[in-house]
Amino acid sequence: MRAVIDTGVFVSALIRRQGTTGDVLLALRDGRFTAIYTTDILVEIIDVLGRTKFRTKYHIEPDDITELINLIRLRGELVVPTQTVSACRDPKDDKFLEAALAAQIDCIVSGDADLLVLTPFQDIPILRPAEFLARL
Repeated sequence: MRAVIDTGVFVSALIRRQGTTGDVLLALRDGRFTAIYTTDILVEIIDVLGRTKFRTKYHIEPDDITELINLIRLRGELVVPTQTVSACRDPKDDKFLEAALAAQIDCIVSGDADLLVLTPFQDIPILRPAEFLARL
């Protein structure tokens, strides 16, 4: 299965490793799916997890961020968006839609209401993490 994973899912997975989002991260580690990503998605993950607020409150170390990025790069596929999308009510989330259109994917995984309201987006389902895991 090939999926675009929203930054919020990755952030949540590092914060609550025993939760559903943590299971998404484990499935990626186990090679059960391929994470489709863009440079912009990686930059956002690094930016969010690198914020002092997150690092301090959730005890996220620089090595945790490095390991996550390395895992995404190892088990994922970098794509370069070929079209600009302006469909999401939060314009910062359009990058996930652009990544989805740049590759043949099975779904987008997100807990973000701004993305979930669009499902399906051009015949691509947008699934909550639990729904995604059920399909794996």
